[in-house]
Amino acid sequence: MFITPVSEDDADGDLAQYYRSQRAAWGFLPNYAAAFSTRPDVAQAWNALNSAIRDGMDRRRFEISTIAAARALRSTYCTAAHSKFLRDVCGDAATMQSITEQPDGAALDPQDRAVYEFAVKVATDAASVEAQDVNRLRAAGLTDPEIADVVFAASARCFFTAVLDGLGAQLDIQTAETFPEELLNSMIVGRPVAGRG
Repeated sequence: MFITPVSEDDADGDLAQYYRSQRAAWGFLPNYAAAFSTRPDVAQAWNALNSAIRDGMDRRRFEISTIAAARALRSTYCTAAHSKFLRDVCGDAATMQSITEQPDGAALDPQDRAVYEFAVKVATDAASVEAQDVNRLRAAGLTDPEIADVVFAASARCFFTAVLDGLGAQLDIQTAETFPEELLNSMIVGRPVAGRG
């Protein structure tokens, strides 16, 4: 981290509660939590926004959209974490592996590929999105609310990846170790894993 965060031992009040919630969710205190140690209110607002987006759409599509945006934004942290969620929460190791082997999404089925490529465009150059991009998603079977959800997921990832990378948070070794080395190497698109670089 580029700033000196409040340690878990020194945290109190809302920050201590935030740290406890993150430890409970992950089984360890993830490195990204320190990025919010000066503003636990922002962390809680982020959690509320992220949960609203994620829980209001198809979870698998949320993860595909998020991985697409994270890779495009060169976020090792979010690429690996959401690859893990796609594999473990959604039970879709095959799609996770497909993306790690072909990071442009070319091996995905047509609907997933359309979602993936659209999320990349939203994350990297939203001003370049045109009606034909949205029409491609409609043609792939998405409704307008589902298209908006992809935009929400990709756009939210822009905030979170910028916070983590802007403050120097690195992917936790605990998450990194859940992947074979060759797959993990494909997920290192920006900062290295903590303790490895």
